[in-house]
Amino acid sequence: MGKTLLRTYVELSSAMVFVGSSVVVGKVITANFPVFLAAALRFAIASAILLPLLLKAEHGIPSLGKKDACVLFLQAFAGNFLFSILLLYGLKLTSAAESGIILGTVPVMIGLLSFLFLKESLTWNRGIALFITTVGVVAISSIGMSPSSAQGANPLLGNILVFGAVTGEALWTILGKAVSGRVKPLTIASLTSCFGLVLFSPFAVYQAGSFNFATVTPSSWAAVVYYGLGTVGAYLLWYQGVSKVPASTAGVFSGVQPVSAVVLSIILLKEPILWSYWVGIAGELSAIVLMTQ
Repeated sequence: MGKTLLRTYVELSSAMVFVGSSVVVGKVITANFPVFLAAALRFAIASAILLPLLLKAEHGIPSLGKKDACVLFLQAFAGNFLFSILLLYGLKLTSAAESGIILGTVPVMIGLLSFLFLKESLTWNRGIALFITTVGVVAISSIGMSPSSAQGANPLLGNILVFGAVTGEALWTILGKAVSGRVKPLTIASLTSCFGLVLFSPFAVYQAGSFNFATVTPSSWAAVVYYGLGTVGAYLLWYQGVSKVPASTAGVFSGVQPVSAVVLSIILLKEPILWSYWVGIAGELSAIVLMTQ
C-alpha cells in the first residue's frame, strides 16, 4: 500500500473518530441544550475557525460556479440540516433499536448512490465490504435493546423518516465527492459549515428565546466547544480523504463512526461492555481491511 493511500485511509478513519466522539459529547450537550440551539452553536464555532482559515489561504472567498455553489448548499441541507431533523422526529415515532438498524445501512446507501450517480464500479471486494460494514453497524447499534422496548407512536412513519436521514447522510458524502475535483477541501468544509449555521439559525433563535443560559455548566459549554472543534477536524479530514478515493470506499470508513462511539462510551461514560460490541467492531475492521486490499 502506498504512503499516499495509507494517509488517505488515516484521514477518513480519523474523521469518523471525530464524528463518533461527537455522539458521546452529544449526550452531555442534549441534556443541557435544545437540539437546534446546540447545532447552531456547533456550526457557529466551526465557521468561526474555518472561515478565517479559508480567507487567509485563498486571499478572500474563492470564486465558485453557480453549479458548485448549489451542490455545496444541497450538501449542507442534506447532510447537516435535513439529517438532523429527520432523525430527531423519526426517533419520536419509532424505537431506538429500529432506528439503529436503519442507520446501519449508511455505508450501503453510499455505495448504491455512488454506483448510480457517480458511475463507480461495484466490485466484489467493495460489495462484500459494504455488506460486512452494515452487519457490524447493525450489531453495534441494535444489540442491547430490550425486545420489550416501546416501538413508538407510529413506527412505520418513524422508520421512513430515519431512512430519509440515512439518505441525507449518504448524500453528504456523494455531493462532497462530486465537487472534490473542482473545489478544495477547505472550501467545502468552510462553506458547508456556514450554510449549516444559516439553516439552523432561525430554529436556534426561537429556542434561545425561552432558554436560560445561566443554567449551563462549564462542562456543558466545554462539550459544545469540543462539538464545534470536532466538526472542523471531521470536515477537513473527511473532505481531504474523499477527494482521493471512490465514494463507496469512503462509505466503508463511515463504519468507524459507531465503533469509535462505542469505545469512547465505554471509556468516558463507563457504559457496560456487551459481547455484541466486539462482534460489530470485528466486522467493521474486517470490512476496512477487505476494502483496502
